[in-house]
Amino acid sequence: MRQRDQSCRGQRKVLAKDRSPDRVSVYEVMTKPSITVHPNMDIRHASALFDHFGLSRAPVVDRDGEIIGIVSHTDMVMKGLLKLQ
Repeated sequence: MRQRDQSCRGQRKVLAKDRSPDRVSVYEVMTKPSITVHPNMDIRHASALFDHFGLSRAPVVDRDGEIIGIVSHTDMVMKGLLKLQ
């Protein structure tokens, strides 16, 4: 999820097209492709994905593709800093 995809920004995008939010699907305003991470993914690889795609957070999915959480770049940085102490 990119910072610019947050709900307020999404609403402005919809309103700018003079379309009612009731008539717009999430697919129309979401970032594509959607990027997910797995719980066992190396944190360095996840961080590289975030950097490459300009992400601030991403859904964490299990083997079945079910969302089991969300991880943010800040989460990864803070966890790394705690391990340094």
